[in-house]
This record gives sequence, structure tokens and C-alpha cells, in this order.
Amino acid sequence: MTCARARAARRLTVVAAATGLCATGMVSSAGSAAAAVTARSAAGAASGGAFTEGIPEQRSGAVATLNGLEIHDQAVITVDGEKQKIGAGLFEMSVDGGGTLQTYGLDALNPIQKQSRYAEGKWKSSSLSGNRNAGKIRWIVEHSYPRRNDLQALAKSAGAKRLTPQTAAAGTQVAIWRFAEHGARKAVGGGGRGEGPPKRPVITATDPAAQKLAAYLVKKARSMAEPGPSLTFDKPEVAGRNGERPGPVTVRTNAGTVSVAPGPHAVSQGVRIVDRDGKRVRTARNGTKLYFDLPERAKSGSASLTAQAATKVPVGRVFTGAGERGGGQAQILAGSSQSTVSATAAVNWAERGPVPATSAAENCAGSGVDITVVNSGDGAFPLRVGKQREAVAEGERGTVTVPVAEDQPYRIPVRGPHGYEKTFSGVLDCTTSAADGGVGQQKAPATVERPATVGGGDAVSGDGDLADTGGGGTRLFTALALGLLAVGVTTLRVLRRRG
Repeated sequence: MTCARARAARRLTVVAAATGLCATGMVSSAGSAAAAVTARSAAGAASGGAFTEGIPEQRSGAVATLNGLEIHDQAVITVDGEKQKIGAGLFEMSVDGGGTLQTYGLDALNPIQKQSRYAEGKWKSSSLSGNRNAGKIRWIVEHSYPRRNDLQALAKSAGAKRLTPQTAAAGTQVAIWRFAEHGARKAVGGGGRGEGPPKRPVITATDPAAQKLAAYLVKKARSMAEPGPSLTFDKPEVAGRNGERPGPVTVRTNAGTVSVAPGPHAVSQGVRIVDRDGKRVRTARNGTKLYFDLPERAKSGSASLTAQAATKVPVGRVFTGAGERGGGQAQILAGSSQSTVSATAAVNWAERGPVPATSAAENCAGSGVDITVVNSGDGAFPLRVGKQREAVAEGERGTVTVPVAEDQPYRIPVRGPHGYEKTFSGVLDCTTSAADGGVGQQKAPATVERPATVGGGDAVSGDGDLADTGGGGTRLFTALALGLLAVGVTTLRVLRRRG
């Protein structure tokens, strides 16, 4: 047996163990992680820079827990001559706050445990990134089971004698897997020395009617655009001066009405959520622009707002693993009940010095996590990556791409002036089995790997040769810079943009 065949056999063994439990609801499939963030805010220089837990986790849209593989039949995966039966069909998720989702998997050879956590996200931050067939996968979930639940009519269209919910779900899943595997962005390198390019798995349904449905869907599929979010803000964080109205953060949603409320730390600091004219806002809709009305008396601080709504999450939205309990196979939404969705946005302010607004986004094309800082203050932020030094001047934006290995959990701390501190965490899973080397690599569940901590677990003292930020001697990104020295090659982009 060649090395590639040995690796394929091991991978199929992992799938066999997982799918054997799938049928009993113990193990299912999950996805790449959207970057989660925990943040602490300072009470201000006047209070000695003490931390308070004022900023909630940044989130956007629906967050759910994977219950298991609920409606399914069987499929066969063949990788380099090795065959294995697996469960194929619809997964069910329970939404935080209420609601149920039905999803299909996007990577046939990537199992994970039941009760994995998922968050609604963008195609570009999942294994659909760079997949030329992503739009066809959306067409399938729009035009097949359970969206199209007249199984007699669906069977007639596919040329099948009869479809049950189980075989309809299996045929739909097989069609999705074929597009996910064969449209995936090209892997770097081949399947191993002397083995040529990575071989893609062959996926077939065991039931003849399900197999006909899969073939029909693959033939009929046409590309569709990515659907919009259930609820999000165009910016997760803004910054400004005390007494100003930083913003706007714009609501993006498919819900008719969204409730808007300031976070508890905002209330205690006298921060109001207002429109452009300064009027208090309690409800919003798609396109509403919100501002933070900051008090003049607080020298520095942080606050947040939360938007919440009940709506059906748009079919075709991708769900990826969230936080440390996420991992495995990304999911695409096939059905949604009325569900609770929410989004948060934050603001930082200070009397003088640099003021940060920081965000994180998984960058599948760049094989890492983009950490972006917008400086709204009157002093420069120093960034140091290895021997490179850049300063994000007033009104400018700086982005650091932190390299993260596929399926690797990560924790990226960010620190700044006035006690500003955030930690971005998640699991990077951007490729399917074919894209990451097919038989040449075996993807293990991300939950068994140790996190790649950027910057280490201890606080950084601030000693060193970075310039002062002007905010009490705190250094921006000290932890991030030190972590990048250990991580390796990093991409640094500083975009000179005012405003």
C-alpha cells in the first residue's frame, strides 16, 4: 500500500467511526470557525485603568448547537480504491434563544462531535472560499429537499420511482458534496512525492432513487449569489472622542424590525444609541445607521450595543464552527424556523492619544486571520512584526494577517491604550478534503488540537523598544507582535486611508 493509500485508509477509518455514531445521533459534521472575540474594557485613566467586563462577545446572526444527523440514508465514499459507507442527509441545529435550523455538510471526510457550536458567517470565511461551485450549492438547497417538499414531484423530475425524506436528503447531500469537493480551490502542492496531484473522492448514494436525484441536481444546478445575513452590522467596532458621536454602524438584516439596546456598561457610563440627529433609537430595520452618543465627562472607556430580532435565516447561509467547541465540517443552511438572531457593535473613546477600533476576519485566501485596527485618535499606533515596524497614524487603518494552519485553533490577543484588550479565537477550517490534499492528508477533528496561542498566555509588561502610544505607556499589539515572531512569516498591510 502506498503512503497515500495508507493515509486515505486512516481517514476513511475516522469517517467510519464517526458516521457509525451519526446514525444514532452521537457524531455529525461541523464547520470552520468564525472568529469569536472576548473583550475587556477599562474604566478609564481616572480609575487607574481597572478592567470591567463591559463588552460582550462580538457576534453576528444566528448561533446554534448541532444536535445531530436527523434525516438521512447512506452514501459511499471511494478514495483511491478504499470505500466506506457514511450517513448522508440533513443535520439539525438548535438556535440560541429559540429556533431550529436544518443544514447539509460541505466536507464528506471531516467528522465532528455532536453538540458542536456553530455561527452564521460568510462564504469567504469557510470552505466555500474560492469554490467555483459555491453558487450551484446554493441552487441545490433552494430547489431540493426540504425546501422542495413535494417528494412525488421531485422524484418525477429526477426520473426516480419514489423518494422518501431519507433518500431525498441523502441524494441532496451527495450532490452538495460533489460540488464542494470538485469545485474547491486548488490545494498547494500535490498528493505526495511521486504521487501526482491529490485525488478527489468519488461519492455515490446507496439508494438508486437518491443516486438519480443527486445526478439530476448536479446537472440542473445554476449559480446563485450568496444570500445576505440574517442580522449583522457593517462594522463590529468604532472609536472616537468623548463628547462625540462615533459611527455609523449600519444594520444589515432580512428581519422587518430589529430591537436595539445599549449594553449594561453603556448605560452605566451614560452612552446613548442615537440616529444622525441625536434622537434615541430603540428599533431599527435594514439600512438603519446607528451612532454612539458619548458623554463628555468620561476620559476614556468602552461600551456596546446589541440588536436582536426574530426571523428565518436565509437559505444558503454558511455556518462554521464557533469558539473552542466548534470544528470539523462547515454547514450550509437548507431550512430555518423563526429564529432568534443578534448582533453586537462596540465603541472605544478617549480624551487624547490613539483610540482603536479592532476587528478580526478569517482570511481563507491568505491562510490566516486578519486583525484590522482603525486609529481614530491623535497619536500613532506602533505595529511591529518581526523586524518590520509600521505606525498606524491618526485616521488610518492597519491590517496584520496572522498565519494559522488549517484546522488549527487560535487565540490572538490584542492590547492597546487606556487598558484596551481583546482576544480573538476560533478554528481555521477553509478547505474540503479535496482542496487540502485529498488522500494526501487526513483532517482530524479540530477539537483534539492544541490552540495556537499568539502572544502567549501571560500579560506583556510593555517593556521593550516600541514607541509609547500616548495613552499611559501602553503598547498596541505587543502580544501580537511577540506571537508573530514565533508563528513565522506574516503579511502586513497598512492602508493609508483617512477618515
